Amino acid sequence: MMKMRISNFGLWILMAFLVIAAVACKPEITEDKGLETSQELKKFSSVNELREYLQKNAQASYGTKYFGGISRAMTMEVTESAAPSAKMAADSGASQYSTTNIQVEGVDEADFVKNDGRHIYTLTQNKLVIVDAYPAENAKIVSETKIGGMPRNMLVNKDRLVVFSDDNAQVPYFAEFDFVPRPRYTQKTHVFVYDIEDRSSPKLVNDYSINGYYFESRMIGDYVYFIAKDNVYFDGPIIALPAIRESSRIIAKPDIYYFDNPEQNYVFHTVASFNIFDDNDEVNAKTFMMGYSNTLYVSQNNIYIAYQKNRPWRYYEAHNEERFYEVAVPLLPSEVRSEINEIKNDASLSSQEKWDKISSILEDMYNSMEDGERQKLIEKIEKAIEEYEIKLEAERRKTVIHKIGIDSGNIEYRAKGEVPGYLLNQFSMDEHNGNLRAATTTEIWARKSVMYNNVFVLDDGMGTIGKLEAIAPDERIYSTRFLGDRLYMVTFKRIDPLFVIDLSSPENPEILGELKIPGFSDYLHPYDENHIIGIGKETEGNEWGGVSLKGVKLALFDVSDVKNPKQLDKYEIGEAGTDSEALHEHKAFLFDKNKNLLVIPVTEVRGKMEYDSRLGYYRQRLWQGAYVFDLNVQDGFKVKGKITHNEGDEQSDYYYYSSPNAVRRSLYMDDVLYTVSMGKIKANDLNDIENEIKEIKLPYEKQRYDYPYPVKAVGSPGMAVPESAVAERDI
Repeated sequence: MMKMRISNFGLWILMAFLVIAAVACKPEITEDKGLETSQELKKFSSVNELREYLQKNAQASYGTKYFGGISRAMTMEVTESAAPSAKMAADSGASQYSTTNIQVEGVDEADFVKNDGRHIYTLTQNKLVIVDAYPAENAKIVSETKIGGMPRNMLVNKDRLVVFSDDNAQVPYFAEFDFVPRPRYTQKTHVFVYDIEDRSSPKLVNDYSINGYYFESRMIGDYVYFIAKDNVYFDGPIIALPAIRESSRIIAKPDIYYFDNPEQNYVFHTVASFNIFDDNDEVNAKTFMMGYSNTLYVSQNNIYIAYQKNRPWRYYEAHNEERFYEVAVPLLPSEVRSEINEIKNDASLSSQEKWDKISSILEDMYNSMEDGERQKLIEKIEKAIEEYEIKLEAERRKTVIHKIGIDSGNIEYRAKGEVPGYLLNQFSMDEHNGNLRAATTTEIWARKSVMYNNVFVLDDGMGTIGKLEAIAPDERIYSTRFLGDRLYMVTFKRIDPLFVIDLSSPENPEILGELKIPGFSDYLHPYDENHIIGIGKETEGNEWGGVSLKGVKLALFDVSDVKNPKQLDKYEIGEAGTDSEALHEHKAFLFDKNKNLLVIPVTEVRGKMEYDSRLGYYRQRLWQGAYVFDLNVQDGFKVKGKITHNEGDEQSDYYYYSSPNAVRRSLYMDDVLYTVSMGKIKANDLNDIENEIKEIKLPYEKQRYDYPYPVKAVGSPGMAVPESAVAERDI
């Protein structure tokens, strides 16, 4: 075969895998990668040190001084613009009652509905409403308390109640080269502490606030722990630093800790605690500057905050240079390799001069080759680069997990670890016998897409001591539940494999068995040590060879024979489009084994799309309410009844998700089931669901709009009461 000069097309192929060298040879990349990382926890000693650190890393990220996030203000006075278990109630209350469905026993989770066996506490828009609910026949509202900002959720402990509320403040800000301050908004979190000894007249005993938005909270014993996040923004003369106020007085200025690790975005995570019964107890708080987090897990001894790595672009560009010199060049002919390395090490040449010489050598090399030889080399290099990119992408997709110790209100940073892949939610982590177990999905987008799942075991120091990788290739995790020495994990692509994984030997996790059935579970809940409840979606194959979603599916699994798990029973609700808040919010799931009781809220699609000539568009009939099941191992799922809060035409006709009558929570006191929406509370006889004992109207004010949107987006709206911004200070 005759030799020929390389064509434009061939040169394009060449540049497709070598063009990154042109980027890699730019001066700002080769002079100083600046990507060294540290496991050492450090503390900023001054605001100037913080500013210098941010400026240095911002330039490494984008060549600018911005990290993005919420704009911050200058210093100036401004105008304020576990399974729900049966518990014994106090005197005159129910003998047994359900509690919030939580993940870890002894670690209470905040929600917008709580109860203590006699009273139901609910946040309706911007009001705290207390209902004397027991006995149900005499149920009535005993107090309504307006809450500042937008109440998110609350915690209740005997005669104390804590409400977490998002708020904002309008503050002046000097944009670069502007001559007057302009108004901007900043977020803050309010923590309102009430004495509710007299339920008819709650008394505000503390009003804590911190700049940033509410993330999560927990209560362990008498101590409340909450986390507020605030995006770091440092353009202009002022950096807004975390500070905790009591009313308008600053009572705490948390130290700010960090790792000398580059990130594209930094977020202040302030972890704070206080004793719910001690009005004179100081708020303990520490701030950790880390990447943007989205997953939090809390055990009785530790808080784990997790986020995926998000390295500066410079990090990836530095790896492009490495890819060229360490992957592509070693596969070139020896004489070409020598010439390129000689040019690379020539300090007298600029980056552009180096690339001009290297690209000329590469073009001459390809022009001297026969077509077959050239193609073979290109394919060889492309394969090597593909393997390299998969390795690099796996590193990029790692999750960072910070471990923060908590004990009687004390907060102490303990360790940091990393695991490949990403976490689905809080149930992807679990602490057991001093070890942290984590289930992740690795999803790599390179020349070849790769997806698989993993389980990792980290010791007390957050070092990996055991792992099980590459589970269920081409599928991702839909739900996980750690129970003792076992992990139950659901993955999905076309069918639903339920994996039973043994973790009794932390160093050697292993798959014991799996069950493959249609559909998938979004949430797993223990029935007993040998049975698991799953709630998710049913699926079926479609005419295009793919998979279509159907209705909501409840399943009961028998895992007594771990090598051969079985589905004992299932129940499907509605057609395609049917949904339940319990699929993505475990607090909406009510189960009590002793009562054989299971309750979930459901938005059920009934019938196909129909044209409404009056409105001029297609609509679909929906029903919204609570499905009440009798559940046991022998008989499976049996519908005891259904409860809806809708009235009149709304009950039988079309339904909008924004309706205040959408049932979102349920609870019981003795033999009475209470269902809660934004608009009302209903009490029904558990022995005869059709027997409605009482209905209590809640003080819901209808909004001026009524747009349909997903149930999971429904919240507790309210009006914000802005307050002054926190001034910059020394740390």
